[in-house]
Amino acid sequence: MKRREFLLAAVAAAVTPGKGATVPKAAAPAKPAPAAPPVPVIPPAHFKKRIKLAVSTYSYWHFEEKKFPVETVIERAAELGVEGIDILHRQMDLKETAPLDAAGRAYCRKLKRLAFRNGLAVVCLSTHQNFVSPNPKARQAAVNHTLKCLEIADALGAGSLRINAGRWNTITDFDEFMKKRGIEPSLAGHTEDEAYDWSIDCLGKCLARAEDLGIVLALENHWGLSRSPEGLNRLLKPFDSPFIGALMDTGNFLEDPYDELKAIAPRTVFVQAKTYFGGGLWYTLDLDYPAIAHILADAGYSGYVSLEMEGKEPADTAVPKSLAILRKAFGRV
Repeated sequence: MKRREFLLAAVAAAVTPGKGATVPKAAAPAKPAPAAPPVPVIPPAHFKKRIKLAVSTYSYWHFEEKKFPVETVIERAAELGVEGIDILHRQMDLKETAPLDAAGRAYCRKLKRLAFRNGLAVVCLSTHQNFVSPNPKARQAAVNHTLKCLEIADALGAGSLRINAGRWNTITDFDEFMKKRGIEPSLAGHTEDEAYDWSIDCLGKCLARAEDLGIVLALENHWGLSRSPEGLNRLLKPFDSPFIGALMDTGNFLEDPYDELKAIAPRTVFVQAKTYFGGGLWYTLDLDYPAIAHILADAGYSGYVSLEMEGKEPADTAVPKSLAILRKAFGRV
């Protein structure tokens, strides 16, 4: 036997089982794991007109004792590449209840110029008022305050004025009011119907001046009379003017927010979009901004979406992260 034949025979003997030996059966091939169901891909919302993003100065100042300068917010907003600024009235270097004098007008002109030089439009002046009072003098004082705020907005070149309808203030502590989910009893001896009548009357008085100035009154779904879609739409129903509509604050409907946001979307003229990085000051909502974008697109919304970052994380890190969310949802990537 040749050496090559001998080696081949030896190898064959080594791998061939002897008599009586059992040959293990080959293991059956493992069944493939069932494929996970495909994750539905929601197409981005399609807006007929381009949505622009803004930053609310409130994102940098949550009513702490020391104010965060509006000027600094304008500059930072420009660096972040947004196109508008929403100025909180109480954050300005103005006494909230004082008349608008020459010095105040000069201050407004300074802010207006700074925004222009930074490529930003002043899109809203966010103000506070309360029309819910059985006292006619108190209601007129709230109207007068709002008329003054319209003059400030005009001096700033703002296109809209954020307003509130008001509430009873039977719960005086705001933190306690938030624990009650923004619900409070009416004033003894008075009814909700009275409150709506008072507020609608006051809104009408303010609307006439807003129309003269070309400024849109944006009535927020805030606490009190406008805390529900039914309440907000009831306040707006008497008016068919293009200079009044709803301000959609995405964080002010605490239960089932998407159906409620959908109910006010047709009359929405301005949007303030909440985020809560670091946890909210009073509560935290996990908002689905692609879904909100679809609600607004389906309603034919056009205009601005302004970020209101209401979280405890420092604004310098939370605001850029928030804008990234809004850019993705509103097609601004």
